[in-house]
Amino acid sequence: MNDILAALHRRKSVRAYLDRPISDADKQAILLAACAAPTAGNQQLYTILDITDQALKNALSVSCDGQSFIAQAPMVLVFCADCRKWYDAYAEAGLSPRTPGVGDLLLAVTDAAIAAQNAVTAAESLGIGSCYIGDILEQCETHRELLCLPEYVVPCVMLVLGYPTEQQKRREKPRRFDLRHIVHENRYRHMDGAELREMMAPRAANGYDAWVGAFWKRKYESDFAREMTRSVGQYLKQFDNGEE
Repeated sequence: MNDILAALHRRKSVRAYLDRPISDADKQAILLAACAAPTAGNQQLYTILDITDQALKNALSVSCDGQSFIAQAPMVLVFCADCRKWYDAYAEAGLSPRTPGVGDLLLAVTDAAIAAQNAVTAAESLGIGSCYIGDILEQCETHRELLCLPEYVVPCVMLVLGYPTEQQKRREKPRRFDLRHIVHENRYRHMDGAELREMMAPRAANGYDAWVGAFWKRKYESDFAREMTRSVGQYLKQFDNGEE
């Protein structure tokens, strides 16, 4: 296994950091790696916010479900799906651009997520841990104001980065599902109940029904999931009229 593959398999979410700053050189390397990511039409449909203001980190730690480690992380990045800058660029050229639509947004979200994963992989290669924060999108209305985001800019990915503590290094990476359940050849294959139970078996030590029921309550039916659906749906109405 080469170094890149080893880093991809080794990487896990890190939520506790050493009191050690990330050097300017390493930060620059991570950001340059992010911007080297594949991007639709070489447009780079994202803007990266480098959060260096401690007061802003503190505010994000509160708005993102009270996760205090966000405030303690030496590096915090917010990747915004940005449909604004090209809209403005077209207008600057004397064109009459249409309002960005849902298709434009999905393309920008994909661009931003790919760039973020490049940043994660680059950080791992430097011995720097990372964690994705989904709450940046759940609380998008709050974050739009907090981060001074204009229309057609969506905070879709947040990363916190830092050197992991020894406990975090030793912590076992959560097991992924077996490849045969994730990779379908050529066409989607609907899994029946027997295969679903087989897929979940390594995680469901106390039985499939009990484990899935608890997971359903903690994730799918959680207040977080319901608020994510409500707030994001409301926020994204600005993209409803993109097609004329």
